[in-house]
Amino acid sequence: MDDKLMLMIPGPTPVPEQVLSAMAKHPIGHRSGDFGKIVAEVTQNLKWLHQTQNDLLILAASGTGAMEAGIINFLSPGDRVLVGSNGKFGERWAEVTDAYGLQTERVTAEWGKPLDPEVFREKLESDRDKQIKAVIITHSETSTGVINDLEAINRHVKAHGEALIIVDTVTSLGATSVPVDEWGLDVVASGSQKGYMIPPGLGFVAVSPKAWEAYKTAKLPRYYLDLGKYRKSSAKDTTPFTPAINLFYAMQAALRMMQAEGLENIFARHERHRQATRAAVQGLGMPLFAADECSSPAITAVMPNGVDAEKIRSIMRKRFDIALAGGQDHLKGQIFRIGHLGFVSDRDILTAISALEATLQELGYDGFTPGAGIAAAAKVLAG
Repeated sequence: MDDKLMLMIPGPTPVPEQVLSAMAKHPIGHRSGDFGKIVAEVTQNLKWLHQTQNDLLILAASGTGAMEAGIINFLSPGDRVLVGSNGKFGERWAEVTDAYGLQTERVTAEWGKPLDPEVFREKLESDRDKQIKAVIITHSETSTGVINDLEAINRHVKAHGEALIIVDTVTSLGATSVPVDEWGLDVVASGSQKGYMIPPGLGFVAVSPKAWEAYKTAKLPRYYLDLGKYRKSSAKDTTPFTPAINLFYAMQAALRMMQAEGLENIFARHERHRQATRAAVQGLGMPLFAADECSSPAITAVMPNGVDAEKIRSIMRKRFDIALAGGQDHLKGQIFRIGHLGFVSDRDILTAISALEATLQELGYDGFTPGAGIAAAAKVLAG
């Protein structure tokens, strides 16, 4: 059946009808007073979501573009940086710092395991000459369903005194609390197609006063991604370059929906869906890839026993029009990932789990009692 595709991947995520309707409006001039009012509203509401009064800058870019901007605006060639790498995206930021000639030191953990805050503490405390200029962390590692202990790592960065903390919150912002000002995060980057409930195309960067001080002496090349340009324009409720006008319409509508729901309710919904999905997978007798204490509220990674992960994804897509994500790099074919962030409801969780049960039965997997996954999810959702 046409037009029944259900996205249960970590991005792009489902988009509400009122957001799609807002996007369908005719574009207006991006230098007009009317568009300036939209920029002002969207910026203020994004600050609400980020729990910050710092500058909040909006780019026509992906989350990767936002992160690259967050790295290159505050550092200089040869600067020493610590980059947490325990998945595809942590490693991507190390590749960015390598590309720009930074002295990259990877702090690694096995994929599926969280980064160890104590390793960061040891490295930062031993840096008596204050050569470490930044610590770069992925908060929610999309490739594995692991959430790293950003709060603990950030405490060690703050104790260092000199280093900035630069954070990829692409699948955590809008899914769990990221109190930017309370924690004193310096650079926080994210992308629109995740918890924000709109299509891909906008990148967001929150910047602290400490980071702006570093900006004054940073020497890495930049032009389109020069955040100083965006800061000057944002003060005038405009953008330095042509913006994605219709995505601003979308963001305006989505943020109004989020404010109506309320921050605590948004975070509670994502936590409920994390618990329900994990309970369902366990009820189906399949191993979870990440331990409960470090599991992301945005995505659940599953390593099935006795059944091929790609066959599961294929049948889910062909028979039920439900898209699940696969494993990346060396995990391709080894895991599948269920996204549950953004515009996802209890009904969506139950629908996906029931289709997964039917898929497993079709594949001849008999490691569970029929209905066990649904029952486990329903119990959590009812609680």
